Amino acid sequence: QTSMKNMERELVCPVCKEMYKQPLALPCTHNVCHVCASEVLLQHGHLPRLGRRAVPKPDRLDRLLKSGFGTYPGRKRGAVHPQTVSFPCPACQRDVDLGERGLGSLFRNLTLERVVERYRQTINISAAIMCQFCKPPQLEATKGCTECKSSFCNECFKLYHPWGTQKAQHEPTPPTLTFRPKGLMCPEHKEEVTHYCKTCQRLVCQLCRVRRTHTSHKITPVLSAYQALREKLTKSLAYILSSQDTVQTQIAELEETVKHTEV
Repeated sequence: QTSMKNMERELVCPVCKEMYKQPLALPCTHNVCHVCASEVLLQHGHLPRLGRRAVPKPDRLDRLLKSGFGTYPGRKRGAVHPQTVSFPCPACQRDVDLGERGLGSLFRNLTLERVVERYRQTINISAAIMCQFCKPPQLEATKGCTECKSSFCNECFKLYHPWGTQKAQHEPTPPTLTFRPKGLMCPEHKEEVTHYCKTCQRLVCQLCRVRRTHTSHKITPVLSAYQALREKLTKSLAYILSSQDTVQTQIAELEETVKHTEV
């Protein structure tokens, strides 16, 4: 737990005190969020070249513009020659020279960005999932149920799946907060079906595919088979609907002929 906290400190921006978002690597080897760097430059009278993702907060921008933006030390009004941009690093408290391009000269620290993203995923995975049916204080969930779309502790799972009822047949799964809909299961191997055998015109699982009965058969993924069959049915339905008026007219004519014949 302590090591995780120490790691989290290394992944926090020194300006916004939150985890880095699109971190930029400064020449002094420290990092800062892109948006935070833009706001720091604005506070010191520089106008960074802002992308769509690095727009400063409107209230701060208005305040800076009203306070006489563009008159920072070393710059004369209407100066033609470009000035180098000095950035006060919030980590080492030194003024870092960014050159004439300012933030445009900095590289995005993609390695740090990936580390932050993986850390976020680790925190989400390691977070305890609590039972959704316990009375306070809640116990940690130990089982999940795809049919009920809920997570339970051991006692609550037994309580909501009483013996002798249909719910008792629900199979427990690991607890989770996002329940994926249960797919169709192969009746032979109790595995989820993933492919469609065109020759047999049936759904098959991974174990079915390796059997000799499907050796020379045409097998495609379920999604491909679904899209092909759906397209075929759509065309057939469109043809039927377009011919509906013609068929109704023919039926009416046949009915008139039958009446005439009976008379």
